[in-house]
Amino acid sequence: TLLYTIKFELLYMKCSAERLLSKYLLLSTQLSQQLSSNSFSQQLTKTQKLAAETPIIQPFRPNLQTFRPNLQTFGNTLTRNLHLNLHSIASRSYFSTMVELPEDPNTGEQMQLLNAHFAKSSYVEGSRSQKDSLLFSKFTQPPCPSSYPHLSRWYCHVANTLSGHVTSSGGNVTSLDGRQSVSKGQPTWYKPDWNTAGLSIYNSLTRRKDPFIPSDGMNVTWYNCGPTVYDASHMGHARSYITFDILRRIMSNYFGFNILYVMNITDIDDKIIYRARTKFLLDRYRSEMGSRNRDEVLTEIRESVDDFKSKMSTLAVDDPKVKMMQKVLTEVEPVVGKSDVDLEELLTSASMAMETWLDKRFGAEVTDHSIFAALTQHWEAEFHNDLKELNVIPADVLTRVTDYVPEIVAYVEKIISNGYAYASNGSVYFDSAAWRRDRGYLAKLKPESVGDLDALAEGEGKFTDVTSKEKKNQVDFALWKSSKPGEPYWESPWGRGRPGWHIECSAMADSICDSKLDIHSGGEDLVFPHHDNEILQAEGYSNSKQWVNYFIHAGHLSIEGCKMSKSLKNFITIKDALKKNTGRQLRIHFLSHSWHGGLDYSESAMSEAVNTEKYFNEFFHLVKYHKSTLGEGISSFTKPSPNELNLYAQLADCQRAVHNALADNFDTPTVMKLLKSVVSDAYTYLSAQKQPNVRLLIQVAVYVTKILSVFGVVSTSESIGFGAGSGEASQSTDEAVLPFVRALSEFRDDVRSAARELKAGNILEQCDSVRDNVLPELGVRLEDREPGTPAVFKIDDKETLLREKQHRQDEIARKQKEKAEKAAAREKAAREKLEKGKLSPKEMFRTPAYSAWDDEGMPTHDAKGAEMTQSQLKKLRKQYANQDKLHKTYLQHISDLEI
Repeated sequence: TLLYTIKFELLYMKCSAERLLSKYLLLSTQLSQQLSSNSFSQQLTKTQKLAAETPIIQPFRPNLQTFRPNLQTFGNTLTRNLHLNLHSIASRSYFSTMVELPEDPNTGEQMQLLNAHFAKSSYVEGSRSQKDSLLFSKFTQPPCPSSYPHLSRWYCHVANTLSGHVTSSGGNVTSLDGRQSVSKGQPTWYKPDWNTAGLSIYNSLTRRKDPFIPSDGMNVTWYNCGPTVYDASHMGHARSYITFDILRRIMSNYFGFNILYVMNITDIDDKIIYRARTKFLLDRYRSEMGSRNRDEVLTEIRESVDDFKSKMSTLAVDDPKVKMMQKVLTEVEPVVGKSDVDLEELLTSASMAMETWLDKRFGAEVTDHSIFAALTQHWEAEFHNDLKELNVIPADVLTRVTDYVPEIVAYVEKIISNGYAYASNGSVYFDSAAWRRDRGYLAKLKPESVGDLDALAEGEGKFTDVTSKEKKNQVDFALWKSSKPGEPYWESPWGRGRPGWHIECSAMADSICDSKLDIHSGGEDLVFPHHDNEILQAEGYSNSKQWVNYFIHAGHLSIEGCKMSKSLKNFITIKDALKKNTGRQLRIHFLSHSWHGGLDYSESAMSEAVNTEKYFNEFFHLVKYHKSTLGEGISSFTKPSPNELNLYAQLADCQRAVHNALADNFDTPTVMKLLKSVVSDAYTYLSAQKQPNVRLLIQVAVYVTKILSVFGVVSTSESIGFGAGSGEASQSTDEAVLPFVRALSEFRDDVRSAARELKAGNILEQCDSVRDNVLPELGVRLEDREPGTPAVFKIDDKETLLREKQHRQDEIARKQKEKAEKAAAREKAAREKLEKGKLSPKEMFRTPAYSAWDDEGMPTHDAKGAEMTQSQLKKLRKQYANQDKLHKTYLQHISDLEI
């Protein structure tokens, strides 16, 4: 069967025999046991000969389309159930074309030569050779990815194979014990043993969707990386916390998992220290400024600006900080030289420059821990308020770094005792060389980034030098930092210090969930080095092979297609976003996009979310209206019509498809489309059914509400709709108010009907005013239909109705303004046209550009006396004719005014 598979593929798909063997034959454990290297070559030769000798038989062509899916199914089955050790089949050396190895590959010259070599060789394919191992051992540290990208990638591949992996021709990593990791270059992911049906999740550890299998039945431990609280939360934070709130709700409220959700608050790190210290120093400077000599203060501010300019000159032109610094200088430089400038205003404008200047001189004097705590407590409170507005469920357990310092110290001590960390000058660093020697890798999530010093430096913080001589290796990272003057500290076996950034999550997660996590989540920007370093620490602490089973990362958020940045003036806080849209609308926007893909925040995107909310809301109100007409007893049950049976089937199809989409990696974009589709089906049914089955409409609305409630879009306990308030109170209020609203609506219908017969326009205007101005203030939406048909009334959110009213008024004002501007533009153009028409065409060419004219004023000779050519005259006659028309229009206008 496999040989015929290859034969057909060769004939009809024009694939190479080697690729086909890799795709089908090499997947079978049975074949791998039967084939030796020699027989492999024989089979390849036999297959190629068979394909060459066999003519293309026309009758087989029609059956090929049905044959291929069977091959695909067969291949998928083999892929899932059978594994192959490729080491005995293919063993090509990366260095097959390199004659000699360099004595010292760490020099710049040798690195350039090696980088050039690997740029031309396919080092990803094949297995590690003795030359590879020998060259690898000569490196004192990983090559820099930005300077030597090809050499760096080879280094990462060899590092991965040192743990017992070999790489197949397809790029998959296969270990000698038969386990396979699909993602290129990543170490083996160990699938949990317990089995559960249904849900699959995109796992950053494998870069594929894996079946979700908790370690303890239906109980799930989940750790989420929280914020560093030193500033206002922004839309990048919202991307992560809304996203994981949605996933958490689906897992618990839909799939029924019991989740222990833990989130940390980073309340001590380099950013916090700098922000708290400079804020304190600047506030103190401002308070003392009034009692000091004015010239001294002005001199100091000018000095800070000069230092600021000098610092900016050292940065690369494309550094994102440059634009921000240029903006500060643009505001400050015009006034900083003036002697009569207002010092308070100048200090505000130059605050960024003064912060740096003050911290450099007085930062070491700040020793009070409460200064740092005051900053973090303020912004943590703001963060929780933002989450509440976004309807994000609070964490089950919240951990703050400053509360867990003793546990972190003990955690670091054990990593040292296990041989994977070392103390140096009061700090403690992870020993990457020791770990690589024992495990063979330095990153599970993003191995291609190992050696990226820029990323490592960002992870280490503002006050840490990634190239410090304290470290054995540049890629070693801090577990514990020795505190410098002006930094908070805690006592430890290594002296006064504070935790490194990466260690906090590993230690605190272990404190709550022991040494095993089902899920660890965070933003995509945390993958490397933060999460990769967390893994090294945690597995170095417990000596385990796998700390986390599923790493999930929310995709990046962009603003109008660009990266969010203060320098680009597109930095949007959560509070700013909530001024434009509700938390529900933001959530709907997030639901309409993949949770781990990119997400763009823009006016057009949010407009779509608002329309989606309105689409569902109008349907809910319509169903509530019909529900209010539903009778009681047996009369409310009728025989289903064909249209009703069709809608029942469409609802069942929707429910089935929604479940499959949620089980397939939380595919909420598909679910939102399915929900809108079933609502559309309900509208189609309503348009075709004069007497609708209200119970069926209620069933559709209840199901849509249920799924939206699972997502956190609906935050009330109402069975239908978003609700006008909160909880049961809103539901009972709707039911109590509906009879009164119905009576008012019917009375208004009668008044409008009578007013139309009497042609009483003022009464109709009053009826419209009740609809547009009075009822929205009471939370009632009234929609008129064609004459003779009762109006439809709906209980709605008052704020939503008032926003819609304001939007209508704004739209009317905009159109009126646009109309007035167009009228003014037309009037201006007409005036300009008349003004231009004042000049007679006989006079328009009597200028120094010409020397002679005919009786009509047309030029006959140019300024030098040369006779005008025919082409010149043709052009001038056209201008003459246009001016003649304008002049006649002007004369007519004057005549009309006289009359």
